[in-house]
Amino acid sequence: MRLPALIRILALVATVCSWETQAMATDGLITIKSSFGPEDTMKRLEAEVKARGLTVFAHVDHAAGAAAVELKLRPTDLLVFGNAKGGTPLMQQAQTVGIDLPLKALVWQDDQGTTWLSYNDPAYLAGRHGVGEQAKAAVTAMTGALHAIATRAATP
Repeated sequence: MRLPALIRILALVATVCSWETQAMATDGLITIKSSFGPEDTMKRLEAEVKARGLTVFAHVDHAAGAAAVELKLRPTDLLVFGNAKGGTPLMQQAQTVGIDLPLKALVWQDDQGTTWLSYNDPAYLAGRHGVGEQAKAAVTAMTGALHAIATRAATP
């Protein structure tokens, strides 16, 4: 491995380890606290995804679905997004990763009224599906992009 590549990987690991916004330790799930309400967080998330040239495939309002069957659910919105350039290298290594792609981010509100943004850790997904070393650059890029998108959506 070349030294500059190793330095970039170590910098990414240090950045991930220093994220103080991570709130929960569910395997493979990164959750950060939002400074905004659920609606504003989702609007900011979708705007940031689009600004980065990613495609929004779906927006699922789980709370609206619950209300449609006369059930209550705190705000819970899922955004499904991505692009073939980012996901295909992973699927070339292990097609089963397609069950976890495109990417997803969930904006939700807890019982205390706090808004959270959760998404799957790309490195966890890669490990789950046995994605090889050839896709490491794609995983690293996806990890950095998701962190940046989530941070921009959740913080002023």
